[in-house]
Amino acid sequence: MARFQKRTTKKRKKVALREQTQCRFCRSKTEYVDYKDTETLSKLLTNRGKIFSRKRSGNCAKCQRKVQSAIKRARYMALLPYQN
Repeated sequence: MARFQKRTTKKRKKVALREQTQCRFCRSKTEYVDYKDTETLSKLLTNRGKIFSRKRSGNCAKCQRKVQSAIKRARYMALLPYQN
């Protein structure tokens, strides 16, 4: 019977709240993400040409949508490579 007894002590985990940081475009108050700025856009791509997720890039949802359309535009204009 001793094998089936539940433990009565529970460990409580401390939850640390992180301060929300702004994305790189909100910090610089950029209204338009330029598709011709390939230097900035290439930082948001993997070496295979895939777009980094919001979590990985640190962008907010609004800026991530702007970045996504700018990258797609730059790919269409052959400024950035398509996914390999």
